Amino acid sequence: MSKKGFLLVLMQPPAAMEEEFNAWYDSEHLPERLAVPGVETAIRYSSIAGVPDYLAIYDLSDKAVLDSEAYLRVAGDRSSPWTKRVTGRTHVYRSVGDQVYPGDALTPMAARVTIVRFRGLAASDEAGVVAAMRAAFEDRPSTIGVRVFAYPNGGKVDYIGFVSAAVPDDAPVEPRLFAGFFGAIDLFNTYVPRPR
Repeated sequence: MSKKGFLLVLMQPPAAMEEEFNAWYDSEHLPERLAVPGVETAIRYSSIAGVPDYLAIYDLSDKAVLDSEAYLRVAGDRSSPWTKRVTGRTHVYRSVGDQVYPGDALTPMAARVTIVRFRGLAASDEAGVVAAMRAAFEDRPSTIGVRVFAYPNGGKVDYIGFVSAAVPDDAPVEPRLFAGFFGAIDLFNTYVPRPR
């Protein structure tokens, strides 16, 4: 089975630019990305509490989609003036890699998504991260799906656990499930879908 790629973007626009940021994302950026062959889904979210305020997830048939001519026509130096204006003023954290668990799932529509980011681990930690995410979230009645993404970062590997839930779920997460990775977790946040 080939693994799907992903692009996950966390964004923090300046407060004075938030209205323009959302207008740009909804009217230009999202449609532009969805028009690229191999971009299978694109969904935006807002944080319930904490920062970054915005999250976007793109499911890719393969991460190489972002190297395709169709994508490069609308990215980087070829981005529109509006894209350059907004992204030049917005704090952006962008990660690109492979969906390592389950490997081929798409982002479902969900009332909530929770992300857990693990920074600076070894490739050999993959099975442990997947096991921890599954143990913490898979058996919850609210969970629609659990996925784990991996991407290289400075000779190490960063992982993102991505949990889609059908309803809000405020049940606590059992800390012992992440005991081997406490020092690596630098983001644990919940988001709601943005209306379109």
